[in-house]
Amino acid sequence: MTEPTDPARDRAIAELARAAYSLSAADSRLRGRATRTPGALSLTHARALRILAEEGPLPIGRLAATTETTGAATTQLVNGLATAGYVTRERPPGDKRSVLVALTPAGRHRHEERERSLADALNTALAPHDTEALHAATDILRHLAGIYDEL
Repeated sequence: MTEPTDPARDRAIAELARAAYSLSAADSRLRGRATRTPGALSLTHARALRILAEEGPLPIGRLAATTETTGAATTQLVNGLATAGYVTRERPPGDKRSVLVALTPAGRHRHEERERSLADALNTALAPHDTEALHAATDILRHLAGIYDEL
């Protein structure tokens, strides 16, 4: 026996799915700009800078885990951030095998600049929505991330 459906809910779920596809497409465009435009940051680049700003120098493996990317992708990410002057690779004293990724002053500045820009954009675009709606949106986005991981 199938559950009865609510046409309004079905339409709302379909609209949410379309919005999620649009968000994914926007992320792809942002990643493309980040590879072509000096100083542009993808969401993954920005996430790596935020994590390094919050946690300090990290080994590649830990940075990969916290940015939710593979080790190989994180190595490429770090290469790009190092080329931009946002991070350095450092060997911890007495350890010739490990490499720590550390934020440079330019990287910290870029991170802070990006965070301010994002906060301003979110505050402006989402001004009509109250705190409860923002919490609901956050919950929905987290659930979408889980769904994407399962697809």
